[in-house]
Amino acid sequence: MSSRSRQRPPADDPVDPAAAERADAEVPVDPAAAERADAEVPVDPAAAERADAEVPADLDDRSPSAMTEPATAIRGSAEAALLRGVGAADAVEEARTVALDAERRTGSQVDVLTGLQSDEVVSAFIKLADQFLGSLGFTEHGFRHANLVGRIAHNVLHHLGADAELAELAAIAGYLHDVGNVVTRANHGLSGAWIAYDALRRLEVDPYRIGLVLSAVGNHEEQYGSATGPVGAAVILADKSDVHRSRVRKGADTTIDIHDRVNDAVTHSFLRVDADAATITLELELDTERSTVIEYFEIFLDRMVMCRRAARTLGCEFRITANGVPLG
Repeated sequence: MSSRSRQRPPADDPVDPAAAERADAEVPVDPAAAERADAEVPVDPAAAERADAEVPADLDDRSPSAMTEPATAIRGSAEAALLRGVGAADAVEEARTVALDAERRTGSQVDVLTGLQSDEVVSAFIKLADQFLGSLGFTEHGFRHANLVGRIAHNVLHHLGADAELAELAAIAGYLHDVGNVVTRANHGLSGAWIAYDALRRLEVDPYRIGLVLSAVGNHEEQYGSATGPVGAAVILADKSDVHRSRVRKGADTTIDIHDRVNDAVTHSFLRVDADAATITLELELDTERSTVIEYFEIFLDRMVMCRRAARTLGCEFRITANGVPLG
């Protein structure tokens, strides 16, 4: 899934050592973690059904001064990059590089993801999906987001005492959950499930385990998804908790788009799992000079409701704090 952010027994599993001392499954805070590409997302929250609570920019409504020169627009496209020799091998190299960086920052090693990061089809599709969404005005949905969601989903189940294999399936589903955006944003969970199926068959994963991953990938969108078990619940919590300014693309005008503005305001996000208290808490730190808690809920209310249901699937209650103040 996807743009945005949203974690004892006390246990240390730091996800971003530079952001804070962390105890559990968390969302790292690294303003330098994501490359940003210029795009805006003019949003009317009441105007349309939104995929992942976002509305892509209407390119036809841009003023002439905001238009890119034709030659520049074409040269910067994903299609043109292929003709310059940027292909699947480059995507695999980038996937491995981002994975190593994520492992270093989080202190969390999830070996089961190595095969996926080395798969040319998976890596090419994740890279292209992020480029396509960037051209439509969406926040970052590339290797950074895939790695975080996979690792956070793994940590959620790990800290709740799940078997290692179940936590690994959550990591796989989390890593693959947004790959369907290479086809289309609409219903990308469904298209992504079949891409995941092919990838996992290539890796000779047992069909029963593939089925658990497909259900999690296909059910992570709030428009029609629902947690069907622990793997899917962990992916939902991990995906919806990734709200952070590092997801805002370079050049985005945060004064115009509420999604960019809210993400840009989040300086720290952390999903805290407390197995003893049976709670999963999304801890946010927001720069209220940039956006407000009200704006956060304006665009993320449906996601937070989905997180509450996912947490209950895991036998927990979902809570939120903003700047240290409990919100629910």
